Amino acid sequence: MVVRRHAVIGVTDPPGLPETFRYSEARRLGVSDRRLRRLLEEGQVELVSRGLYRRADADPMVDRDLIEVAHRVPDGTLCLVSALARHGLTDQIPPAIDIAVPRGRRAPRLAAPVAWHHFARETFSIGREPLPVGPSEQIGIYSAERCIIDAFRLRHREGSEIAVEALRAWLRRRGSRPATLMAMAKHFPQAAAPLRTTLEILL
Repeated sequence: MVVRRHAVIGVTDPPGLPETFRYSEARRLGVSDRRLRRLLEEGQVELVSRGLYRRADADPMVDRDLIEVAHRVPDGTLCLVSALARHGLTDQIPPAIDIAVPRGRRAPRLAAPVAWHHFARETFSIGREPLPVGPSEQIGIYSAERCIIDAFRLRHREGSEIAVEALRAWLRRRGSRPATLMAMAKHFPQAAAPLRTTLEILL
């Protein structure tokens, strides 16, 4: 009796297949629909979301949700409570990942639990920094200063307690510069006045 052994997918089977890949990438590398279905059935490839796949031998420590955001929304930016938590400025754990996109951009449907926020295009890049989320993937994340400003700017929606808590935690950090914070806040009139008032109370 002949026992057929399925090859374990890797960087050479098929050649160059990255840890996370789109359907179009697989086709360019010579993976047919039939081959892709078989890899899925064998558990060598997993479906992340529609048209996006991940090798079963890929790094299990990466955040699959952020990987999906990186592939589907290249300019997506971690913001508000999710970014504040990553900066260590709040103990709150948001029920969904806060992702900002430029106003007017249609947010796609993702498998990941994402709360979309539409920020003005003219200030979208202020304080935006790269955040690697995989071997070759990255999204954006707003700096601690920009996150504090956004918390004050959107305090009517997010709650003023989060804004004040984040500012207090930031001020306790070595190297925090209120003057730099207020210079950035000039681009956001809704945040500047309440931020200045709160700074005067806390300092």
